[in-house]
Amino acid sequence: MPLILRPPRAEDEAALRRMHEQLLADRFEVLLVDGTWEEVLETLRREAAGVDLRPGWVRSDFLVAEVDGIPVGRVSIRHELNEQLLQVNGHVGYAVAPEHRRRGHATEILRQSVARLAALGVERVLVTCDEDNAGSAAVIEANGGVLEDVRTVGERRVRRYWIDAGAPAPRTG
Repeated sequence: MPLILRPPRAEDEAALRRMHEQLLADRFEVLLVDGTWEEVLETLRREAAGVDLRPGWVRSDFLVAEVDGIPVGRVSIRHELNEQLLQVNGHVGYAVAPEHRRRGHATEILRQSVARLAALGVERVLVTCDEDNAGSAAVIEANGGVLEDVRTVGERRVRRYWIDAGAPAPRTG
């Protein structure tokens, strides 16, 4: 079955909270919201609608990456860039749970994310990763990412790539 991106549901709580704990070791937060699961889902719905955004946030879609009914990862697709996103985080932030890695899921998550942004009218998509994250760099490059530069931001060295959203990326999985 193919990978699909969809909004989180009530039954995703255990899987996403477990993924969140696993990925904290990689300095990556799966859940960007604290609170009860109902509060988390409501905040994500508001952010997708661009309503009552938190300070410094832009309209964004938080989507679960699912394969065969199992959440394998997640993605945040930001509809526009503010200064923080332009410098460090980009349009797309994705992660795959450790037990689901090395199966092409991250490449497909990013491919679908770029297609969604293209449908929103975004022509160039900024995607970043830590300089030492060779796996993420390979995913971005497989999706047509062209390295613009590497920046030092605080303690981090960040690779910044641009993907032409008008050019079809290779399809995987």
